[in-house]
Amino acid sequence: MGGEATALDGRRLRLHVRGAVQGVGFRPYVYGLATRYRLGGFVANDSHGVIIEVEGERASDFVAALPLEKPPLARIDEISVHPVGAMASEEFCIRASEQGRVSTRIVADAATCPECLSELFDPASRFYRYPFVNCTHCGPRYTIAERLPYDRAATAMKRFAMCKACAGDYANPESRRFHAEAIACPQCGPRLSHGVEEIAAAIAAGAIVAIKGLGGYQLICDARDQAVVRRLRQRKERDQKPFAVMVGSRDAVADIADADAAELALLETSPRPIVLMRSRHRLAPAIAPELSRIGIMLPVAPLHHLIFDMLNAVHPRPGGSWAVVATSANPGGEPLVIDNCEAELRLVGIADLIVTHDRDIVTRADDSVAAVVAGRTQFIRRARGYVPEPVRLARPVPPILAVGGALKSTVTVTRGNEAFVSQHIGDLDTAEAVRFFEETVGHLLSTLDVEPVVVAHDLHPNMVSTRFAEASGRRLIAVQHHHAHAASVMAEHGVAGPVLALVLDGFGHGSEGGNWGGELLLCESARFRRLGHLAPMKLPGGDRAAREPWRMAASVLHGLCRGDAIAPRFAMQPQAARLGTMLDQPGVPVTTSAGRLFDAAAGLLGLCQVQSYEGEAAMKLEARVRTPRIAKGGWTIEDGVLSLFPLFERLAAEGIDPVDGAELFHGTLAAACIDWIARAARETGITTVALSGGCFLNAVLSDGIGRGCVAAGLTALLPRQMPPNDGGLSLGQAWIAALQLLEPQGQEGTA
Repeated sequence: MGGEATALDGRRLRLHVRGAVQGVGFRPYVYGLATRYRLGGFVANDSHGVIIEVEGERASDFVAALPLEKPPLARIDEISVHPVGAMASEEFCIRASEQGRVSTRIVADAATCPECLSELFDPASRFYRYPFVNCTHCGPRYTIAERLPYDRAATAMKRFAMCKACAGDYANPESRRFHAEAIACPQCGPRLSHGVEEIAAAIAAGAIVAIKGLGGYQLICDARDQAVVRRLRQRKERDQKPFAVMVGSRDAVADIADADAAELALLETSPRPIVLMRSRHRLAPAIAPELSRIGIMLPVAPLHHLIFDMLNAVHPRPGGSWAVVATSANPGGEPLVIDNCEAELRLVGIADLIVTHDRDIVTRADDSVAAVVAGRTQFIRRARGYVPEPVRLARPVPPILAVGGALKSTVTVTRGNEAFVSQHIGDLDTAEAVRFFEETVGHLLSTLDVEPVVVAHDLHPNMVSTRFAEASGRRLIAVQHHHAHAASVMAEHGVAGPVLALVLDGFGHGSEGGNWGGELLLCESARFRRLGHLAPMKLPGGDRAAREPWRMAASVLHGLCRGDAIAPRFAMQPQAARLGTMLDQPGVPVTTSAGRLFDAAAGLLGLCQVQSYEGEAAMKLEARVRTPRIAKGGWTIEDGVLSLFPLFERLAAEGIDPVDGAELFHGTLAAACIDWIARAARETGITTVALSGGCFLNAVLSDGIGRGCVAAGLTALLPRQMPPNDGGLSLGQAWIAALQLLEPQGQEGTA
């Protein structure tokens, strides 16, 4: 701050620090810094963040150092400094929190830090083998917080009175647990219902164990035991969808996956996400059937570390390290279980042993899932460890609630120039999921102390989220599904347009009805224009075609004038003989969905005829790719319509090798999309393109199109803070609604 800062020395200064500065050891950090510079004054949490007053000869040094040495979990967005009336210098102290309208935030839960991990296995520590050890650098935050400001009385820890030793640490400015709100020890803190020895013995004996984690219950079992993994699938009613795997350390990853440096670095970050890596196929085949990648995570909570320590010490595995399935503890399609009584009722038929504890989970949050694509993090599911960290918007916006879609649901609340996107909620197709959705809306609005002026929702009139918006009694703004996908990327990159947007998705209600899903848009401010779309394909059976890829393969054969090949090719499907006739009839629904292209390709190549989970066909298709290849003349573009039917002529050939077909499909689709975008760029003069939609979860496609755009001289914007699938939809809805409110002349276009 130079000479200007020096001029502040000797005066009393008031600083307001905004950002993620509560529950992260920020006040003790400020205390230590002020003590170092021999300043008087105080620090306190308030409803806006942290307020500081300092007085002394080195006040300017304090101000300069404040953002440079902050605690590891702290995030500073803004520091304001104002001189105040001088008063007699006093010792520096930490004051009680000040109340008021909330405009601060809390950080996400964080995995056990190295210091706490050392104490966990130190016999001389009072935290020795205590499964709830934590400090200001780690442990639960968002999942135990009831409201802000973040103080112990406003968390699930309020029922646990601190013992003398913990109270001493809490009040000691020299302690890492100074004002650590979740502080606890074996004398005064939460307790497990079962011992670690019993848990490890059960896992080693082939049992399925339900364990209460940070954001909800997990199901854990031996990931190398095919029989127990198949039993878990049967009990959980999860036929093929892959399970995540937890290993005890970074070194253990090499035994089961080929991971690069970026993937290992992401694995070790404090959120501890599940990271997709190329499998070495050394675990039970039922973990991720017919897929090339598996999701791996490291221990998140102290209990995980204790379990692995016990497994390795008492039940060593010859020839390899321990790896366990670590999946959400819930019956198929239902929200994550968080309550002890609920666990005993809902998990009794799934788990052989249910391990509870007496610290409540206030907010459920599933494990986050991510991958490294082109050297950057890409979210598949954003939840524990990242929520409620906000997306910083390019400008302050009115308070808005956006309620997302029907699948992979999230909700977004805006406050100033921040957009708070909720944790992954899931598909809103059960009563329990809808209650979780409503619970999340209420908790986010209450925690942030926001009263929205509008509710943004999907254009589809029959979505649960749309009906919720309509019942809210607030002003509504409807946003077209794929426009919201594009806007989600624009929001996180701080762009209002104009941009081109390539949205490759499964399904979205079109502006004038119909099934959209593969769209080339021009987006500017709150408006969009549809420049083109994928060639329409018939949907035999309507929504059923999205669950049965053989139907989309049959649709392609019909479109190639080879309807007579449908019945013999799919003779195992009971309705195959009638499908050709059905496709000849008028009124069969059509779609421009990119997701259905993947289904058709997988169906033609014999990789997946009927899906047991969303995206199964596309994932099995991607798993066959090693080197994408381009089919010469594999596409056409006419009047903005991109057709892949020339490619499908190749894929429909009898006896084509599935690997060859998968590589041709991925390479040709990527090349066709680049050609499509480049033509639009030349016609419009716009060289920035947003890439979004669920199909961009495909790493081969995402990397290929991203690199192709760069090679064509275009700036490609990919989703980094949000998933490209419907998990980012609510952010896009909120951004469009904000732009409409700020620029009322710019209404959403539909052309």
